Amino acid sequence: MDLQTIMEMDSKYYMNTFGSRMPVCFEYGKGIDLYDSKGRRYHDFLGGIAVNALGYGHPALTKAVTAQAEKLIHCSNLYYIESQALLAKKLAENSCADRFFFANSGAEANEGAIKLARIYFKKNGMPGKFGIITLKNSFHGRTLTTVAATGQEKYQKPYAPLIPGFRHVPINDIETLKAAISDETCAVMMELVQGESGVHPLDTEYVKTVRKLCDENGLLLIIDEIQTGVGRTGKLFAYEHYGVEPDIFTLAKALAGGIPIGAVGAKEHIASAFGPGDHGSTFGGNPLACSAALAVLDTIFEEHLTENAANMGNYLKDQLTMLAEKYSIIGSVRGLGLMVGIQLSQEKAVELKGKLFDKGYLVGSVGSSVIRLLPPLIISKTDIDSFITALDEVLASL
Repeated sequence: MDLQTIMEMDSKYYMNTFGSRMPVCFEYGKGIDLYDSKGRRYHDFLGGIAVNALGYGHPALTKAVTAQAEKLIHCSNLYYIESQALLAKKLAENSCADRFFFANSGAEANEGAIKLARIYFKKNGMPGKFGIITLKNSFHGRTLTTVAATGQEKYQKPYAPLIPGFRHVPINDIETLKAAISDETCAVMMELVQGESGVHPLDTEYVKTVRKLCDENGLLLIIDEIQTGVGRTGKLFAYEHYGVEPDIFTLAKALAGGIPIGAVGAKEHIASAFGPGDHGSTFGGNPLACSAALAVLDTIFEEHLTENAANMGNYLKDQLTMLAEKYSIIGSVRGLGLMVGIQLSQEKAVELKGKLFDKGYLVGSVGSSVIRLLPPLIISKTDIDSFITALDEVLASL
């Protein structure tokens, strides 16, 4: 089917939640590259928004998904599921959490984390502790509860009145966070690198002080690793950079390399607050998704992709910093591992994204002045060099 026909069909039948999309429809991918319906190649530096950790067509993931699909795609959680148990074990052995629950998305994982925090206090005789402090400019999902948790008015305004119980404070401002703690507060929830608002890493001392405040006030620390987890930042989990351990953390995006999955991990004494009937999911933890996640994790370990994310992330930022010395439009470069934000000094992000698209490079834009890069973890120096050359040419044309 030609692109114009697809666009017309989409315009007529699909709810317009994504606005005017980039005029392309991809048919297949290989490595970090995608190919459209006309056979044109695009180099993906957005990675499905941090989802395609292994790129496209990775043999280990393709083999695992194909083999599982041939046997069993779904069965009810009323029965034991081998890959589900294996995935929970592998994540527990490689993280600070003792138990996991599997959902279908990051928003569902964050819903689960919020429910777990609240029920933990209720079951421990403190039903009045239900409030959660989150950060301004955060993003935790698009369900009604996670929209309320998100610290961005543009996502909240259409759905007011919001679910109660959330307070939002500025990032890296410990005094304001202290002042926000009340007798109703049960947890602090945060991303360690705020991706959707432009790639803003939190200060290390701030995060350590938040952990200390939670301990002193009997609060839980929930870390949203939806975008930062599974090797993206150069560590398997971003909390490892900060020298803290959360009580609860969430995963999604890259965990199954493109197959929908979400995960809630927690320490044993907190996880035990969930009893039979307290939480559940029809599709969460299905054999296909869990088999895919196992293949992704095994590949990340075997191919040392976390280390590659650290090394290539540093290389990418170094090359971008050199471009910043050449072009004043680049105000700063920030990020952690392969989670990079280019802050522009002019409101040219959308134009720049479009020009890179014309050259066959896929990037993201945040607002009008930030370019966001989230390439697959398999990226090489050669891939980065070609991107820098294209970006150099585009910046020169501006």
